[in-house]
Amino acid sequence: MFWELFRQGVITLGSNDANREFPHIRVSELGRRLLENESAYFFHDVSSYTNAIQSEVPNINETTLLYLQEAMQAFRSGCILSATVMLGVATEHTFLLLLETIEGNPNHQPIYQSVSTQRTILSKFNKFKNILDQNQSALSRDIKEDLDTNFAGILSIVRNFRNQSGHPTGRIIEREQAYVLLQLFIPYSKKLYQLIEHFNA
Repeated sequence: MFWELFRQGVITLGSNDANREFPHIRVSELGRRLLENESAYFFHDVSSYTNAIQSEVPNINETTLLYLQEAMQAFRSGCILSATVMLGVATEHTFLLLLETIEGNPNHQPIYQSVSTQRTILSKFNKFKNILDQNQSALSRDIKEDLDTNFAGILSIVRNFRNQSGHPTGRIIEREQAYVLLQLFIPYSKKLYQLIEHFNA
């Protein structure tokens, strides 16, 4: 347990200037923030992250969840590049699930059919968002609330970080940034599944 918490940066060596070595330990700044629960979604390992997601999105896709758990495991191990890439995959997969739902519903497919002709994820997203904005009157108040922030905004942020990590640029984001991205996926996923439910009708 000590080495797990130490590796995650929750605790650090030394209790004061006179006792700087093991077995003296103290809670780190990150650990203090976790204990004070300053985060909207609190998690510290794979199971607690899974629970945080499933409490907000009980019917989350199993494949998506697999990539999220891999992202959390990589994060705990200090593999920030891997965590960011896996999180990006989960983010795009959730969006593609939304598009699959629309494709399978004859009530909505004709309106969004031009989305499927786009070649890249980014162009699909831009086309979808443009059509969605023109048809917001059909959306419920719950879906429209924070739609741009929890859908377009978060997807853009995660994709940017994922692209930085997935291409050989040599840029590695900070651990705190990766933790924030893991948190942001939860409201993003919740909003996407609200849209999936809407387009299932």
